[in-house]
Amino acid sequence: MVTRVLTRSDLEAVLEPVSCLQALREGFRADGSEPVRGQRVRTDLPFPGTATALIPGVLSGIEAYTVKVNAKFPGARPALRGVICLHSGQDGELLALLDSATVTAWRTGLAAALGTHALTVADPAAVIGVVGAGAQAELMVRGLRGLRGDGGLVVHDTNPGRAATFASRHGGQVLGSAAEVASVADVVLLATWSRTPLLHLGDTRPGQHFTSLGADEPGNRNWPPTCCDRPFSWWTTPSWPPRPVRWQQPASRLRLPRPPLATS
Repeated sequence: MVTRVLTRSDLEAVLEPVSCLQALREGFRADGSEPVRGQRVRTDLPFPGTATALIPGVLSGIEAYTVKVNAKFPGARPALRGVICLHSGQDGELLALLDSATVTAWRTGLAAALGTHALTVADPAAVIGVVGAGAQAELMVRGLRGLRGDGGLVVHDTNPGRAATFASRHGGQVLGSAAEVASVADVVLLATWSRTPLLHLGDTRPGQHFTSLGADEPGNRNWPPTCCDRPFSWWTTPSWPPRPVRWQQPASRLRLPRPPLATS
């Protein structure tokens, strides 16, 4: 049997947000009783990047599994490259190779859109703020607008050209800093590789919602610890709809469970 190779263009020719959002929603509603628990293996490299493997990706009723391998190099464009191997569950035959960066961007961006939509008031006029105009932010904005309609959009990126292109594509406005984005947005998405805090407690206001991607990467510092040293909401992907948990002590004193592995 010939191994099928699905590139970014192949995947984007068949993927569309509505059906992907529905698939993700159904996945989060599942009971989570996987026959084999997924594992995430990550290591530093003697280069300016990291290597990650996620094994295995399984779905009930599907006689196949995936092995996902990613290279994360924050200074590169794209910052994430990799491959997803689809193997037969009967004899291990390699059925397909998929571009991991595309699958990851769609899964992460649309999952963020679902969680944000569920945890915030669905106001079509709410202004969305984007800090980090990359692939995952792209899908998050597309997904969120598909769920609640088009509202205002403001965006900031360390690359002004990338921010301008993103804003033009979505009818938004470019701002000069993350703090400026937070000052006008009702919902703020942070999707960066930053190792230093981009926002501080004084940049926020009551009732404002923040979605931060990339927390699984050691060293990611979109937020300083002080922003969590007060009651806050904590959401992990397995339950749907997500239920905010109100903690009454500083985050530094909590022993939060490690979020289970997402295998798609």
